[in-house]
Parts: sequence; C-alpha cells; structure tokens
Amino acid sequence: MNQEQVTIFSILTCILVLFAWGRIRYDVVAFMGLILCVFLDLVPAQNAFTGFSHPATITVAVVLVLSRGLANSGAVDMVVRYVMFTVKRVSLHVAMLSGISAVFSMVMNNVGALALLMPVGIESSKKAKRSPAVILMPMSFASILGGLVTLIGTPPNIIIANFRKDVKGEPFSMFDFSPVGGVVAIAGVAFIALAGWRLIPKKRRARVADEELISIDNYITEIRVPKDSELIGMSLRELDKQAENLDVEIVGIVRNKRRILAALRHEEINSGDLLIVEAGPKELDQFVTETKLELVAGDTNKASLLQSKDTKTMEVVVQPRSRMEGQTFTSLRLKIRYGIHLLGVSRQGTPIYKRLPQVQFRGGDVLLLQGDSESLAELVLSLDCLPLAARRLNFGTGKKAGLAIGIFAVAIIAATIGFASLHIALSAAAIAMVIFNIVPVRNIYREIDWPVIVLLASMIPIGGAMESTGGTELIAEVILGLGKNLTPALILTLVLIITMTLSDVMNNAATAVVMAPVAVSISEQLGVNIDPFLMAVAVGASCAFLTPIGHQNNTLIMGPAGYRFGDYWRMGLPLEILITVLAVPMILAVWPL
Repeated sequence: MNQEQVTIFSILTCILVLFAWGRIRYDVVAFMGLILCVFLDLVPAQNAFTGFSHPATITVAVVLVLSRGLANSGAVDMVVRYVMFTVKRVSLHVAMLSGISAVFSMVMNNVGALALLMPVGIESSKKAKRSPAVILMPMSFASILGGLVTLIGTPPNIIIANFRKDVKGEPFSMFDFSPVGGVVAIAGVAFIALAGWRLIPKKRRARVADEELISIDNYITEIRVPKDSELIGMSLRELDKQAENLDVEIVGIVRNKRRILAALRHEEINSGDLLIVEAGPKELDQFVTETKLELVAGDTNKASLLQSKDTKTMEVVVQPRSRMEGQTFTSLRLKIRYGIHLLGVSRQGTPIYKRLPQVQFRGGDVLLLQGDSESLAELVLSLDCLPLAARRLNFGTGKKAGLAIGIFAVAIIAATIGFASLHIALSAAAIAMVIFNIVPVRNIYREIDWPVIVLLASMIPIGGAMESTGGTELIAEVILGLGKNLTPALILTLVLIITMTLSDVMNNAATAVVMAPVAVSISEQLGVNIDPFLMAVAVGASCAFLTPIGHQNNTLIMGPAGYRFGDYWRMGLPLEILITVLAVPMILAVWPL
C-alpha cells in the first residue's frame, strides 16, 4: 500500500467506527471526513461539493418530497381506512400490515411509509388485544424489503443506478430492480408472516397493548391548597421552580369543580384550589411536606384527570436524527414555548420517571405529553416527532389523491420511456405537487431528510478518492484472495454478505457508496459482467435486519414496541439467510455473469 492508500483507508476506518459508535450524527462524521480528505489533497478542492449536485443526491431529496405529497393527498389514507379492523389470527394480522408496508415502500421513502402506518399497527394491536411488538418489527422489516423492488424505493438503489451510469454510461431503470427485489420482498414478507414474528422474544409478545404505552395512573394526584397556605397568591411559575427541584410536575388546577389543565403559568393559586400533580410516591411526600399542602382522600390517581375539552395527552415517538434527539425537555423549552408538560418517558419499553426534564431524548423514545390540542400539533410539526395515535391526514381522504397519483405516474412513465432522466422527471413532479398545493411551499424543506443528503454529498467524493488512490482495487484483491478457490457465483455471494454485514452497523446509503466501486473492481478483475455485482450491493445495502442502528426504521420502532438491542437478530438473521439464498440465484438468472 502506498501512502495515499494508507491515508484514505485510515480515514474510512475512522468514519466506519464513528458510524457504528453512533454518538456523533453520521452526516457530521461524513462531512468531517470529506473536509479532511480535501485538506490531505485526496479530494481536489474543486470537487469537494460535487456530491451535492450529484443525480443520486437530488433524486433522494425529491423522492422525500413526493412521498409527503402522496401522504398529504389522502392517497395513503384511502388504503389505511380499510385495514383499521380487528384481525383475530396473528399471522393474517402480520401479513396484512407487512404487505401494505412493503407495497407503500415501493413508491415512497420507506421511513415515511412506516411512520404513516405505525400508528395503524399500534391501534390495530390494541383492538386485537395483542402486543405491538408482534406487529411493529414485521412492519419495519417489510417496509425495508419493499424498497428493494423499485429504483426509488430506497437510497441504495438510486446510488447504484447512478454509479452504473458512471461506469457503463447508462443507469439502471426504474424497474430493473423488480425481478430480484420482487422475489426477495414476497418471500421475505411470507417468512415474516408465517414464521418470523414467532421468533420475537416471548416477553415482548406477551405484553398486551395498553391504551397508552406509558401508564401514569399511579403518579397522578390531587393536592388541596388549605386556607392558611403560604402559597396563596403565588403564581404557578413560581411554584414550578420548587416543584421541579423535587421532580414534581404541576399539570393543572381544579377550581370550583372546573379543571384548568392548560393553566397559564402566571395563574395565581387560590385557597381551596386542587393542584393536579404528577410525581412518584417519595417525591410527592417530600413536596407535600415542604409546601404544607393536603393530599385529597380517595381514589384520584387516574390519568383521566389530565384530559379536558381543550387539553389532552398524546404519546409521541422521537424520530432518529430529529431535532429532539440528544436534547432534554428543559433545553427545548417546551413548557415555556408551547405550554406543554412532559408526563413520562419510555425507553425500550421501560418507563423513566426520575428527573424527566433532564432526560436526554434518544431516537425511539416514547414521550407522554400534555397540553392543548393546538400546541401539541405545533410541537409535532416543528420538532418532527411522530404521534402514535391513529389520526387523519392533512387534506382529508381522497381530495387530491387522484391528482397526486397522476403526477407521480406521469413522472415514472416519462423516466421509463426515456423522455427525461429520473431525477429531472421526479423534480418536475415535486414542483407540480407544490403548484397544486399538495405539498405546501413552507413544508418543502422540512420534508427533506437533510442528514441523509449531507451524508450522500460527503461520501460520494470520498468514494471517488478511494477509486483514484487505488483503494477499491486493493479491497477487491483482498476479497478475491479470501475467495481464491471460489467460483464467481460464490464470490458474488461473498460480496452480498459483506455488504449486508456493513449495512447492519452503518447507514445503508454510505454502505452502497463504499461497496459499489469495490464490486465493480472485483467484477473487472474476474472479467465478468459488473451488473450482478452491483445488484448484490443494492440488495445487501438495504437489508439491515440484525440491529436497531442499521436502519432508521428499526430505531423508530424500538421504543413503542419495547424491543431490546438483541431482539432484532432473532428474526433478522434467518431473514438475511433467506435473502442470500434467494437473491444470488435470482441475480444470476436475471443478470448473467
């Protein structure tokens, strides 16, 4: 290895380690790696930001906008309405929701498809009186599988298609992925529905879905303000400071038999007021002792105390890479900005009740919030968290569904017949969605997953540096050395397995960027067609089923279903084996060596 190769491999190794570590967001890691490559003259300065204008990057961005357009139009809601019924047989329940997740993911971003359908899965689990853990992992895996079927179903397919254009002058088309991806998706969903869900740990499957994932009945109490209380005349904001020090949350007032749950913090405390507080037994005892208030006798520990005509509670899940991740309730200033109270946090199915304002939120955490309806809706929109209750979509069922589907179909047809390149056709469709107000102008940039865009734009030049320094040829030689006695078909299998393994610990788009040039180099050294090797990378990069960190969907379901890190491989490993067994023969049949 020469000095340039040592340097680029060292940088790439550091990037992969930081990806797997997960403490620094992957787009920041990739961008730091890119700038370091520029400083070390591995990437020419004039090429540093060419990744932002790369067709793959543009395509991923506009697909996210189109996904939101299909959701906003009511097209998705029309389908969802027909699955909101109780299914007694578990396998049929899993098959139905997994199949719909896979179909949606063929034409939508798979994270967006799962986000839309996850509340449906939870709601249907409640009706069927079964654990959401039975449904959510199958839905997540199925949405990943559905993305394999079309070019726009998942970012790795888009990356691989554009990489082929760089090498052969012509990209993969919209449905070139369908023969292999379709077989893998159908078989994968069938496995999930018939056997896969049974491999989820029994402890997770045994928990019946409650009305709320976070039970707070034992933590809600009414406290009376006596006539001689020193608190009379004090504002709630002043009392908040003392309450928060004791880990007590004051969530409302009952005055003259009227509940004021969305009480303004400047509201003064009166004699005879009942304060509705949320606290653990020890914290409650200390608060009552210090403030000299009186506990109300009777069974008042009911979550219904938190609901009124104008105020409600809502469970939301923190989406990976959202603005909430890594922040606390205090640092986000949610009480001051929105008048919202944090009542509970559940992480991997385990409630956290201590020092809630200081808990750093993670992707997949479930939060129980209380506030007025408008404030909660504004919070969901601005901080990109996902409500877990079934809800109506923005524009009403079917109002613009036909128009949205028509715009999308015209774009796909235009790209398929060669009238326009895919990224241009989809960009035009996104503009049409905006013109017809299917996606409001103010929401365009909110719908784009900017961390993924920055990741792609940063990794593409780094991948180019690997090629220009001869690093990809060196990796190819190592893989060929490992399989020196193997046939090209078995080496293809090895490439698929290596790609799949990488995707379980790092972002799937980054995996595709790293492995695509390696696959091409291997095929060239073997003197065979590059297409089957690129297809193997496309399949492998999207199949992240062993861990919750390999794909955003897997992280998203972790909290609502109460999964642990080690739960995923139980269904994921047999699924990856099945995919390998099916994908390799299909690739060789459709794309011969």
